[in-house]
Amino acid sequence: MLDSSPWYVRTRLKTRQLLLVVALAEEGNIHRAAAALNMTQPAASKLLRELEEMLGAVLFERMPRGMRPTLYGDALIRHARAVLGSLDQAQEELAALKAGRLGHVAVGAITSPGVRVLPAAVAAVKRMHANMRVSVEIDASNVLLEHLAQEKLDVVLGRLSAEHDKLQLRYEPLTGEPVCAVVRPGHPLLKAAQAPLREDAPKAAREPAHAPLALADVARATWVVPPVGSVLRHRFELMFQRASLAPPSNVVETPALLFITRVLEQSDMIAVLTEDVAHYYAAHGMVAVLPLPMDCQMDDFGIITRADRLLSPAAQIMIEALRAVSVEIYGVCAT
Repeated sequence: MLDSSPWYVRTRLKTRQLLLVVALAEEGNIHRAAAALNMTQPAASKLLRELEEMLGAVLFERMPRGMRPTLYGDALIRHARAVLGSLDQAQEELAALKAGRLGHVAVGAITSPGVRVLPAAVAAVKRMHANMRVSVEIDASNVLLEHLAQEKLDVVLGRLSAEHDKLQLRYEPLTGEPVCAVVRPGHPLLKAAQAPLREDAPKAAREPAHAPLALADVARATWVVPPVGSVLRHRFELMFQRASLAPPSNVVETPALLFITRVLEQSDMIAVLTEDVAHYYAAHGMVAVLPLPMDCQMDDFGIITRADRLLSPAAQIMIEALRAVSVEIYGVCAT
């Protein structure tokens, strides 16, 4: 029986064998895989046979019209793609360093840190490293983590949930996401909340400039809410139930921020937004924040990277910038 120790495999394994495994997975046929690698079919068959003998496992099941990976093959295909991807990344980094650049970093973020943390971090990085290429993607955590797994992203500012394999990810928590209600400027509820109390009211009752609204005041309003099945939608409805109120039934469901700001502008609807996003739009005069306590905070988000990948110099620089901006904004630092 052949030695299957890590040292033996590392010294005998050939890059062309890894390339062949990936080509077979993509082509499903030894002839097409060999053609893709510019080798003959007998040479490809010999390379595969040597690999299977070295590992002591059948990697592909020979079918009448092609080849299908076995359980062992699926495992090796996954690792082969990772190794080849890492080699490609190394080549790109070396080429960038030779050209006097620090390379490229791809960052993904959910909306709240995407409007508050990430712009300041990117600006800081570009001030110090003008030749470093930065690409940014804003989307939901599930989408961003899928792109992180596919190596389309290097760093994600997002949140983890139960379905994510935390063993393969590094997670540095930053802060939670408070939620608030927003309306168009000049909305009747703003005027009602800001109406002064009567002068003959007791002094203790006249001290606040205006009393905050209660959930009962807005239960029958038309709400713009996240889609059914989202975490925020569940917690929004639970907030009303805890207050012994039926969740609003007159709703418009959408996650699209551009639509939300436009529909608020043209109606008296109320929308649910995270505080960072709400204050961003309020600062530009597009919405106003209602004085309505909203007890449905989202889970914390943080800096997420792959635990099975080395960070490039560009990714390390970006992460340091994200940490520094987080200290300024939230007063805490990821650890």
